[in-house]
Amino acid sequence: MDLGIKGCTALVLGGTRGLGWSCAQALSDAGVKVIINGRNAEHGANAAALLRDGVFIAGDVGDEDSRNALIDRLHKLDLPSIIVTNAGGPPAAAFEETNAKLWRDSYETNVLGPLEIVRAMLPHMRAQQFGRIINITSFVVKELYPNMALSNSLRIGLTGAMGALAREVAADGITINGLLPGLMDTGALQRVIADRSRRLQMSEASVREQMAATIPMQRLGTANDFGAMCAFLASRHAAYITGQNICIDGGLTKSVT
Repeated sequence: MDLGIKGCTALVLGGTRGLGWSCAQALSDAGVKVIINGRNAEHGANAAALLRDGVFIAGDVGDEDSRNALIDRLHKLDLPSIIVTNAGGPPAAAFEETNAKLWRDSYETNVLGPLEIVRAMLPHMRAQQFGRIINITSFVVKELYPNMALSNSLRIGLTGAMGALAREVAADGITINGLLPGLMDTGALQRVIADRSRRLQMSEASVREQMAATIPMQRLGTANDFGAMCAFLASRHAAYITGQNICIDGGLTKSVT
């Protein structure tokens, strides 16, 4: 299927690994010029070289100076009409194990960083009457998960802010949607597995099997399960879909909304 976005430019934050990388690959396959962002310069450059028309910009969206440098570079390089926001989720922790610094750092990376990047790119999207913003968050937006106080709170915060913005910019041809991964077999989940293994004094292999057993499809998700939906939401075919949050979770989430 021709997605109608060949020749567009996309920015994929945290796009060098895992789910972000899956989105970058799917967009590249659709003929999009993809700018990927991440903190590891060597890994990022190698990843960009695997894309048809890939560019890597190093930076940490959770750091204000680094974030502003990324925005400046985009203005000099190529402004994106498609943005995929993505960040390694806040660490797994029960509420009593968190502290003010952890909350502030996680807020900068998972809420303020994506919002500021999007804010800076909105004038370009409005001018061309086309824009796609896709936020990779988590199924916890619809169903809370134990010992994930930071993620449960901050993912919902970003979703609320982006949901409000979706209604403000809809008439300008800009859509904003969320992709909610479930228990996906990526580095982010491995950190959750390690935390649960420590808490329950179980082997990581046993925790992994236990998690898979809670999913109707009886397996953890993979990055390959993810990218195609990201590319579709970025496409011209998804022009009337906005303000939605779509679970990619093998049926894990029980919420009816």
